[in-house]
Amino acid sequence: MKHLLSLLSTTPGEISDLLNLADQLKYENKHGIAHQRLKGQTLGMIFQKSSTRTRVSFETGMYQLGGQALFLSNRDLQIGRGEPIQDTARVLSRYIDGIMIRTFEQSEVEALAKYGSIPIINGLTDFCHPCQVLADLMTVREHKGHLDGLKMCYIGDGNNMANSLIVGGLKTGMQVSVACPEGYRPDSRVLDFANNYAGFSMFTEPMEAASGADVIFTDVWASMGQEGEAEERKKIFGGKYQVNKELLAVANSGCRSSANTLPVRTMRYTAAVSARVGRQANRSSSGRAVPLRKASNRAAWKMLTSTAASTAVPMR
Repeated sequence: MKHLLSLLSTTPGEISDLLNLADQLKYENKHGIAHQRLKGQTLGMIFQKSSTRTRVSFETGMYQLGGQALFLSNRDLQIGRGEPIQDTARVLSRYIDGIMIRTFEQSEVEALAKYGSIPIINGLTDFCHPCQVLADLMTVREHKGHLDGLKMCYIGDGNNMANSLIVGGLKTGMQVSVACPEGYRPDSRVLDFANNYAGFSMFTEPMEAASGADVIFTDVWASMGQEGEAEERKKIFGGKYQVNKELLAVANSGCRSSANTLPVRTMRYTAAVSARVGRQANRSSSGRAVPLRKASNRAAWKMLTSTAASTAVPMR
């Protein structure tokens, strides 16, 4: 495994290895065990979409692993002035050891991997959000002890989070049910993949999707770049495509719910469950807070640099 471009291009074994490595690194960090496996290496972080948590988690993770992170915005790169992505990939490959990119088009991530010679990590695109979903899977496994056989439910917009949750859930042996309004379904490439699994089901009614669920996910109704559609989307999603007491009542006892962003801003949770989500969604089975993005972002970079044939950093 050289790159983390999407979970579609990742095998079930690679996902399992990433989660196991994340657990290992989390244990070492908690117990003060040094793991500077990226000493002397530099991660270039390209942000065409801003993010507080992605930047902080990657920078902190690289520091803890003995490396350094270099923040690169559109204003810092020639790519923001029209330089072809293939030229950027080739130039950066001569200076740094890996790239994390958070951008709009999935094709940009794929092009960096095609034309560069260093590992590429997809920090987010409009198509998928693999690092976040790896973190979510890690957290579910901490709570439940396993993933295989659990039922994951997603309620809301068929966006990048829905795409990655579907793929990640199915590849780890989970049953996955999704409820989206007509016209807001997940990407056709993801549905083509998912329809090969007997454990996948697609609904328009949230109650049907949530029935018997062990974990429920939701996300914003209007993602970054869709602010102009916010009011229209609120009319379509509001009052129905949200996590509330009624929805949780049809799920399995002990069902966990989680959101990708703050529920108070996105209104995908009713007020009655927002406080509950805040307490439980980001806590491990031991009651300790789990930094969702931080854990898997660090593991993703470690896994890539450990297994890529082009890197000199050994895993063991």
